[in-house]
Amino acid sequence: MYQIITYQDVSHRSQVVALWQSVFAYKSAHSSPELTIAKKLAVQDELFFVATADADVVGTVLAGYDGHRGWIYSLAVDPRRQHQGIGRLLLRHAERALARIGCMKVNLQVMTANESVVAFYESLGYAIEPRISMGRLLTDNVSINL
Repeated sequence: MYQIITYQDVSHRSQVVALWQSVFAYKSAHSSPELTIAKKLAVQDELFFVATADADVVGTVLAGYDGHRGWIYSLAVDPRRQHQGIGRLLLRHAERALARIGCMKVNLQVMTANESVVAFYESLGYAIEPRISMGRLLTDNVSINL
């Protein structure tokens, strides 16, 4: 029913941008879908996957690996298709891809505004860990010529 494949810029970009805008409702320039896609295509683009139904993108997962830990940076499923197992398929697909390149542990972060997904991740074996997440925006890298 659903196929998980590696992101292909020409055929998937407009659908992924629309999906992310509807699911994530980004408000900051550094999180714009266009910028995120451009940056990901420059680094480990083989860890960017889409779920498709026919030719329609119905979900995405963006993963990364730093040689020590793997990360799930974002997972999105079309709201009209949620609760159909697409998120689980995407997450497991990303985990297998990370395992193939030597990853031993996968981390992810959940925005406090999206805490309702914690139960989803817990059902798939993830646990809340005692960590403080901190970040700093490097504004010189926020713009890109798209």
